[in-house]
Parts: sequence; C-alpha cells; structure tokens
Amino acid sequence: MVEIKLTNTRTRRKEAFAPIDPANVRMYLCGPTVYDRAHLGNARPVIVFDVLLRLLRHVHGEGCVTYVRNFTDVDDKINARAAATGRPIRDITDETIGWYHADMDALGAARPDHEPRATDYIAQMVDMTGELIAKGHAYETEGHVLFDVRSFPDYGKLSGRSVDDMIAGARVEVAPFKRDPMDFVLWKPSDADTSGWDSPWGRGRPGWHIECSAMSKALLGDSFDIHGGGIDLQFPHHENEIAQSCCASPQADFARVWLHNEMLQVEGRKMSKSLGNFFTVRDLLDGGTPGEVIRLVFLMTHYRKPMDWTADKAREAEATLRKWHALAAGAQDRGHLDAGIVDLLADDLNTAGALSRLHAMARDLAENATRDCHVEKGIFLSSARLLGLLLPGMDGWLSAGPDLSAQAARLVRLRDEAKASRDFAALDAFKAALTDAGVIIRMNRDGVELDPSPSFDAAKLAALS
Repeated sequence: MVEIKLTNTRTRRKEAFAPIDPANVRMYLCGPTVYDRAHLGNARPVIVFDVLLRLLRHVHGEGCVTYVRNFTDVDDKINARAAATGRPIRDITDETIGWYHADMDALGAARPDHEPRATDYIAQMVDMTGELIAKGHAYETEGHVLFDVRSFPDYGKLSGRSVDDMIAGARVEVAPFKRDPMDFVLWKPSDADTSGWDSPWGRGRPGWHIECSAMSKALLGDSFDIHGGGIDLQFPHHENEIAQSCCASPQADFARVWLHNEMLQVEGRKMSKSLGNFFTVRDLLDGGTPGEVIRLVFLMTHYRKPMDWTADKAREAEATLRKWHALAAGAQDRGHLDAGIVDLLADDLNTAGALSRLHAMARDLAENATRDCHVEKGIFLSSARLLGLLLPGMDGWLSAGPDLSAQAARLVRLRDEAKASRDFAALDAFKAALTDAGVIIRMNRDGVELDPSPSFDAAKLAALS
C-alpha cells in the first residue's frame, strides 16, 4: 500500500499517516459561514482537501473514507443580513448554500459525505456545554457560558503560543465578566429580535467554536483522523476546538492530524475590498474563467505555501488544459494511475510536482502522436483525474471557445485589400500572428473559419486587437 505522509500542524513534522480505522478514514474540514458568496480564498481549502479526499479513496478504497464539511448557519453576520434585508434567516442560508454548492461543483470538488448545518446540532452543543461546566472547564456568568482556558494546560500547543503570550499580544476589549481575557464563549444570550434556542442558561445561541466540536463528535466520533482548514483558523478557532473537545472527552484524541493551507493573494497583494482586488468565485466564473482553470491555478502552488492568483497564471492554466483535453480525447479512464503522480501526492500533497509529471507525460504523448498510445492516454487521463482535472462533464467550456468573429472579419477585409493591391504582406503578417496565438485558420472562396487549437493563447490574441 502507498504510504501517505502529511505535515501535521500540531507536531510540526511530516508524518506517515496511519488511520485509526483503515476501513473508515475520517476527515473534517471547517466550512463556510453562509450569508454571502464564497470569495476566492474560501475555495483554496475546498480544492486542497478534495485532492486529499481523492488520494485517500484511491489508497484506502472508495467506500472507506468519511468526509465532513459543515455549514455555519447561526452567526451574527447572518443575523445582520436578515435585519438589513427583512428576509427570514433560513431563506438567506438556504440560498447561500445553493450558491456555494454551485460554485464548488464548478471547481470539480466532490460533495462531502456529510454537510451538517449548525442549527441542526444545537442540542449536541448544549449537551457538550453542560458537560464542560460539570467537569469544571466552563462557567456561567451573566447569561453567558465561557470556557476556562486555564483549565486546559495544553492550550496554545497547536499555534505554538502560551496563554500569557497571547494575552500580552491581544488588542481587544475584554468583557468584564470573563475570569481570564482568553476565555471564550460557548453560549451567549439572544434578545427577542435575535435567533435563539432554549437552554439551561436561558434563551440564547452557541458560540462559533463549539459547533465544530459538537458536529465532528456526532458524525465522526470522539477521535478521528484529519481536521483541516485555512491557516487563519489555526487560532483561535482550531485551538478552541481542541480545548473544548479534549476536555469534554479526555479519553480521546479528538483529531490526530491537523492540516492547514496557507493564505491567498491576488497579483502579489492581500485580497481586500479596499484594494479593489477582492472577488468571489462566482465573479470569476461569470467573467469567463472556467472552474477547471481556477482549480489548476490553485494546484500550481503547494498548499502550505502562500498562493498568488494572477491573470497570467489563469491564461497559462487555460492553455495547458486545452492541450491536455485534446491529448486525452477518446481515452478511457480504466483507473490505472501513474505511480509517480501517486507518490508525489502521497508526499504531503505535492500537487506542483504532480503537475510537472503530468506536463512530462503530455509532452511524451504529443511527441508520439503518430502511433497508438491508447494505454498511455488512459493512464494520463486517470492520473489527471486524481487531481480533479479532466473530469467527466468539466470540458463544457472548451466547446464554447473564444469569440473569433472580429478576427475573421479582419482577415476577410485584409484579403480583399490584398487582392486589390496585390500586396499580401499585411494579410500574411496577421495570419502568422493568429497562428502564433494558437488559432487554426481555414480560408476559402466562401469565407473564413477560425478555431482555437490546443495551444490557443488568449493573451496573444488580445494583443492583436
């Protein structure tokens, strides 16, 4: 069996992955708060853990992996959106979940086995909160229930900071009812205009951190294999999850392996509305960037390195995928994978290395196009699909192709001018430029037909206008 190695944030080491139960590998990924469209950064953990999911299923068996990703559908941002629009909270969250599914489906991400909504697990959150109070790890004060951070000696090990260092570096106003500035909310009161549920501490709603602990326990058990998310969740969210879960179930490990993907930039700068470089996945999709192209750009960078989204990378990815789809045309996915690609992904999800291997395989196929390579093409296709590329139904964007009508009209005009002047220099130069941009030209007495080739380069075409 292939040995998978993963960098465990908790130990800060690359470790051989040994599941608790090889017949049921269990993985939890923190999902979105559903009040608005998913921005581009939200897509990175989805794609990273989708590749891990595909690898785990390949190594351990299709039916031997349980993948959970939650929806946070109780949150002050959701309440504010409902108050501002006058819409029921459930309508807002249902609509946003629908948007999220459509956008992540477009990126080729498989749906998790379970997608729990926080509001469906309030009872489990209340039970866990009560258990933490009973065990001396939480306390009730002024309608709130707070976790006592000092009661958990290992607090801060995930992020590598002591509680005193965290307090010294904090720049937040501390609520007067907290025993310690680092104590965090498990339950808080709700007024008449805010969503809430009955509890032993009065009508209220859960804090953010308790929901993932309660839902992962309900669906994966007290101990499971992998917990993941963006590096921005390492503290405080994941640190708090560990504290409350380990205190509620001290006999268990909670999550054995913690994986965190690094942050995303746009054209070398942090994505920000104030900088004008903030956009959603849907903005890109509606703007003509195919989901498969977005996915390939993400895979170019190792998940533990900061990723920079650029227009040049998107153009490069589109050109690559056009070539790969053409090379794989007619190939059969028989599940035979390139061992080198499997090994690269098993080495801490080295997607950049796996893509380099795919590029090499593609070059070999192109150089041997004159002979029968159906076996090699099948291996190439199956290996690309392990990365979530060249999936069935993901090639619809190719058929639409670029709009080349303006270039065709220009060719007709230049041809007519050349016939009249007997000077074909301008016509030949434009044809050469189109060919260099990867455009196939068919000219006859009835007109001009232009089509993109597998090497089509949208940037070069744009430079001709």
